[in-house]
Amino acid sequence: MKAASILGSVLLAAVSVQGHVVPQSRDTPVEDLASEEPSQITSLLEEAKAKVINQVAFNERKMRKRGLTPSCTVDKLRFRREYGSLSTSERLAYVNAVKCLQTLPPLTPASVAPGARSRFDDFIVTHIQQTLNIHFSGNFQPWHRWYVYQYEKALRVECGYNGSQPYWDWPKYSSAPQDSPLFNGDPYSLGGNGEYIPHDGPVIVPPPGVGGGNIQLPAGLGGGYVTTGPFANMTINLGPVGGLEGVPAGPLGGLGYNPRGLKRDIGPAMNQRYANWTTVLTLLSQPNIDAFRHVSEGVPYTPEIGPHGGMHYNIGGDPGGDLFTSPGDPAFWVHHGQMDRMWAVWQALGSSFSTTRYTDLGSGPYAHQSWANEPPSPLTPLTEVLDMGYAAPSTTIANVMSTTGGEFCYFYL
Repeated sequence: MKAASILGSVLLAAVSVQGHVVPQSRDTPVEDLASEEPSQITSLLEEAKAKVINQVAFNERKMRKRGLTPSCTVDKLRFRREYGSLSTSERLAYVNAVKCLQTLPPLTPASVAPGARSRFDDFIVTHIQQTLNIHFSGNFQPWHRWYVYQYEKALRVECGYNGSQPYWDWPKYSSAPQDSPLFNGDPYSLGGNGEYIPHDGPVIVPPPGVGGGNIQLPAGLGGGYVTTGPFANMTINLGPVGGLEGVPAGPLGGLGYNPRGLKRDIGPAMNQRYANWTTVLTLLSQPNIDAFRHVSEGVPYTPEIGPHGGMHYNIGGDPGGDLFTSPGDPAFWVHHGQMDRMWAVWQALGSSFSTTRYTDLGSGPYAHQSWANEPPSPLTPLTEVLDMGYAAPSTTIANVMSTTGGEFCYFYL
């Protein structure tokens, strides 16, 4: 199939950054490259936070009048924060907890995934096994919300972490994400970028059984092994599975033991193209969940891959560039922290007199039980089980639709 080239898209223009070609949307305002959050977005975030706090307080008063004890109260509400806003000691505590999880023995039986060698790998196995069911489907957002929460819980319960899961505020560092607090390679980062090696960008290949053509993406500013920061010596045990042209699958379809170093290919091209301030404002302004998801996840089989795919491929490398094994890069979790943040804020911005955004999974192509409704399948029900495999307990979608309901009691700053 003929590759659809992002570099050839009418939406792109080329600018030079450190000698490399950087695709950029023609209609992207200059302020999208600034680190300062636009006032429109700040106002929406403050409005969402106020609504959530008021709703938690209201629910608490209502339950106490009935003689019940609420599980989520204003004083218990935890706020997840942007990674760069954490102090160096807070970032170090998070990094050490992730490294701790990588040293604990796995719960996944060797008969299921002989390549799993740690509790960290348990989460990767679960994602590998379910990738084709948890993307472009009705459970995508609920599944990943529960998934990130259970990862955060493992860091806290099993590794003594006292903080909350941080997130990656994509546009804040879009002009040079490789130099951000997340990837600058200092002791408090999530490790540096990969060493720069001359290379072409990756070519996305549709998974087996899924239609569509290949997509050429721009190269980042790395491509080689990560040699700086806390994860410079990290070993990837599982994968790859598939999704990139010219990258063969690892043993046993990615579930076998395949030790290798961490690679990244971070740069501004994908960040500026897919996750700028306009992207965030557009996301938060969508009228319904179907429209929100088409902005968030883009349009399959086209260069419009949205901020979800755009920022996964902005991490790139190995395993970050592999659709199935991407949780094997510690940066996956801050990216999906931001994905959940966007959904949670959008939910909170709904009408105060309606709970639709906390119950509606949509009716469009992404609301079904199969990948983009191929083959045609029923709409995803709220009763569907979110299976965490051996990584963590499972639950139903209905239990995770609100970040202050069920087992949850968190929101975002």
